[in-house]
Amino acid sequence: MEFKTFEELIRHVQSNGNKKRVAVAAAHDSHALEALILADRDNIATPVLVGYKDQIQQLLEELGADADAYEIYDTQSDKESAEKTIELIKEGKADFIMKGKLQTADLLKAVVNKEKGLSKGKIMSHIAMHEVATYHKLLAVTDGGMMMYPDLHEKKQIIENAVEVFNNIGYECPKVAVLSAVENVNPKMPETIDADMLRQMNRDGDIKNCIVEGPISYDLAWSRESAQIKGYESEVAGDADIMVVPNITAGNILGKSLIYAANAKMAGFIVGAQVPIVLTSRGASTQEKYLSLAISASAVK
Repeated sequence: MEFKTFEELIRHVQSNGNKKRVAVAAAHDSHALEALILADRDNIATPVLVGYKDQIQQLLEELGADADAYEIYDTQSDKESAEKTIELIKEGKADFIMKGKLQTADLLKAVVNKEKGLSKGKIMSHIAMHEVATYHKLLAVTDGGMMMYPDLHEKKQIIENAVEVFNNIGYECPKVAVLSAVENVNPKMPETIDADMLRQMNRDGDIKNCIVEGPISYDLAWSRESAQIKGYESEVAGDADIMVVPNITAGNILGKSLIYAANAKMAGFIVGAQVPIVLTSRGASTQEKYLSLAISASAVK
């Protein structure tokens, strides 16, 4: 199974007969609530709202929603909102998390709390899922939002996080391209050495349930024609599901290039904790938040 568009993914979420519940930390945010109202209406996710109750109810009414129809937990601070959100997950009252109007650090601090948090003992990483008109299916870029300069061991976990998401969505064996500027190992370019080692880990069975290729340049990962011209033979060439970037700067630039230059639709979320975390930027559109809710709901086990 693979998805060509977000619309296909949304239909898949709607058809599974198990509407997920999303706990929203500091839900007194109009853009988040707008996306949540749409997600609830479209049978993607049921909101469980945590934050300043009076403000949440007022915003819901301003957006034309029935405030009494929503489950709201009243809290008095961002810290309390974050902690209550984690508590709802641990009590089985919600299936994944969305960040509302609070600092990212406040939410993640509650997530990684050793006693009460949702850590799985591994790194958390960011996945940006894109729908691009010039590519034949949805494409994930990781990690352009969490890990700044991951080492080899961390890159392995970044791949495993992304593959787990794709497996949960329904992909049996996603194709992973470990990007670099060139497709050959160059001792002066550490990312090519890491990519080659990650490829070998996959061949040896240390990275499972996927096909890893690397080092591979962006043009070869994107285009079969370019791969044919260069004589580069790989199942991943021109058909990548996941692109793994060498560092956060490369991931940030690539992701924003796809959005602003290629008019891509994007959904972003954090993985590696016990549940997905919808964590979009402050300037994210309602559509981006909505699509991020859809992809996170689909990734819940």
